[in-house]
Amino acid sequence: MTQLERALTGEVTEEIKTVAKDEGIDAETLRERVAAGQAVVPANLHRKGKITGIGRGLRTKVNASIGTSTSIADAQMEVEKARVAEKYGADTLMDLSVGGDIATIRRAVMDSVALPIGTVPLYEAFAAAIEKYGAAVKMPAELLFEITEKQCEEGVGFMAIHCGINRKTVEMLRRQHYRYGGLVSKGGSYMVAWMEHNNMENPLYEHFDRVVEILKKHDTVLSLGNGFRAGAIHDSTDRVQIQELLINCELAETGRQAGCQTMVEGPGHIPINEIEANIIMEKKMSGGAPFYMLGPITTDIAPGYDHITAAIGAALSSSYGADFICYVTPSEHLGLPYPEDVREGVIAARIAAHVGDMIKHKKMDADKEMSKARRDMKWDAQFRLAIDPERALEIKKKRGDGDEHSCTMCGRFCANEMLRGMFEKNMADSDKK
Repeated sequence: MTQLERALTGEVTEEIKTVAKDEGIDAETLRERVAAGQAVVPANLHRKGKITGIGRGLRTKVNASIGTSTSIADAQMEVEKARVAEKYGADTLMDLSVGGDIATIRRAVMDSVALPIGTVPLYEAFAAAIEKYGAAVKMPAELLFEITEKQCEEGVGFMAIHCGINRKTVEMLRRQHYRYGGLVSKGGSYMVAWMEHNNMENPLYEHFDRVVEILKKHDTVLSLGNGFRAGAIHDSTDRVQIQELLINCELAETGRQAGCQTMVEGPGHIPINEIEANIIMEKKMSGGAPFYMLGPITTDIAPGYDHITAAIGAALSSSYGADFICYVTPSEHLGLPYPEDVREGVIAARIAAHVGDMIKHKKMDADKEMSKARRDMKWDAQFRLAIDPERALEIKKKRGDGDEHSCTMCGRFCANEMLRGMFEKNMADSDKK
């Protein structure tokens, strides 16, 4: 049985207890939310690892995506990237490999970390079709289901499945005539090409019941992928993106009713004034299913700094109610990320998630403690409270330690040092509040 099915019987599973303890919430409350489809717990039956929860009332989670391309397929580097992502606090990991020995790379990554692992099985299916048949459009539909089953058996915790692409959405894209950013989803573009070449419906949509049955058998969370997400802010919230979102929200409910844990994926590039509307639509149309935001990137003119453009969008998304965000690295739009890019992406996304949770969950205690530690020049406490203590310590040491209390920013002109002792009683009384 899945976590959803067990929650519906009233069972508070060990996995739910673990998440509830980590999050500091009542386990029965979490069980009710899992039963209602408002939270998911990726806990594939075939793999033991870190247990985390995604959804209503829980800390906004951060996913780090890694994976090879057909240009760079270094299995050892992918393992290193996975370990970097785990070290710096990613909650989940997605292996999006499309080059090299995809299955072997995935297993090596899964063996190297304890994080829940996500995949896009369609990638491996199309890569296999290119190798065996010479073209992705020659892929037998059955291959999609075979690879999905195989990956579930390996212990994949959640899967992005492109079920919301169908003949209606493809026709809508054709009638729309243009997109400034084109179709940027690899899975989306390959599936549309397959459908057009074969004049057939998307098998993942046509046989959605089979998709659900496979994932349900292994308790793999279904993440309804957005193959028509905008790749440019001028394409955001257009008709085809919203049509796919509508379909995915309906499918999320259908999958949930069948006992499969589900969540819905959100836009990629979007101006900040449209983020809240997208989240409101997803939550209302899906019955509160967890929303997985890819970024989102909020401007198109900052290559090399897209971890920052995405952090802006992620912070707003989290504050408005998104449950899960996918990091973006500095190499987005420029090349395959290296391990140092993964670190930058994870930390930027974690900061964004925290900023959003400060509003969404009123979680500001750590910020208050940091403020007091800075006021009192307690450096050990400052490093302990930092999202990336290692980086904070590196920077301070590189610039010199100053004296016992201050740093080299102000030196002897330290504002806090100037007033030390003058208001200590008032501050002590305030700290008790």
